[in-house]
Amino acid sequence: MTEQQRLNMLEKPKGMVDVVLDTDAYNEVDDQFAIAYMIKAKEKLNPVAIYAAPFFNQNSESPEDGMLKSYDEIIRVARMAGWDHPEKVYHGSRTYLPDENTPVMSPAAEDLARRAMNYTSEKPLYVAAIGAITNIASALLINPEIRERIVVIWLGCNGLHWDNNWEFNLRQDIPAGRVLLSSGVPVVLIPANGVNSMFHTNEHELRYWLVDKNPLCDYLARRMIATANEYAKGKPWSRVIWDVAPISWLMDEEGRYMLDRIIPAPLPAPDSHWTYDETRHSIRYVYGVYRDYLMEKLFTHLLRE
Repeated sequence: MTEQQRLNMLEKPKGMVDVVLDTDAYNEVDDQFAIAYMIKAKEKLNPVAIYAAPFFNQNSESPEDGMLKSYDEIIRVARMAGWDHPEKVYHGSRTYLPDENTPVMSPAAEDLARRAMNYTSEKPLYVAAIGAITNIASALLINPEIRERIVVIWLGCNGLHWDNNWEFNLRQDIPAGRVLLSSGVPVVLIPANGVNSMFHTNEHELRYWLVDKNPLCDYLARRMIATANEYAKGKPWSRVIWDVAPISWLMDEEGRYMLDRIIPAPLPAPDSHWTYDETRHSIRYVYGVYRDYLMEKLFTHLLRE
């Protein structure tokens, strides 16, 4: 792939696009918003598959358990959003990458390695990734040719100006992050802390816009309110729903509400910091968001019947 081809692929897509979503949906309470938004955005997005990503925290007993719980949650939320296609939901990796050369075989990784061959650099498959990037990195290792046929939009780091890069999606599997950002695949990198941490909501807003509006909105809002209230223990709270960001980037055709620029691809180091080399290939880096407009677009789509 030439640098110009990569830059062309990193332009905002016009018209309808095919999308794969890779999500650790049971990890917390914002992936569900992203799943529903993608499905409801019928004027722009055609979801062709959803992959369950591994995760390990207080909501799982292991990365494998996190992936399996995410698989079930994907099907549950997708059905509520009107997308009843369990045959298009794939189990992902049961472990993280052991190193930067060895893929973890899974139905999700194998599907992407095969599916992407039906696309081209002129009409790529968009991969919205909102968890550990294990499945996508594995697919790139299985079939490196797909790097010229997909664009990966990943919420998987902290801002370049942040004091550390110890972000949940990246720190789960740093080798996979290094594979992604060394493969040459076109990447839109969306940081969590320092950039997309502006994309937050609160109980009043959720109750006003979503509670009791329809079964999907009710599920999303009440689950987030209950989780946040339990965590906050009576204190004021706001809750980021940053996992919506890759879908929002695709929906912002004019590029007015998610600000980005082209930079040389940074490389995550094991010590939770970035390393830089100005000669590396280009990626698109999101550095700012207009929160209110993006929230309006999200709520408007969730309220659709």
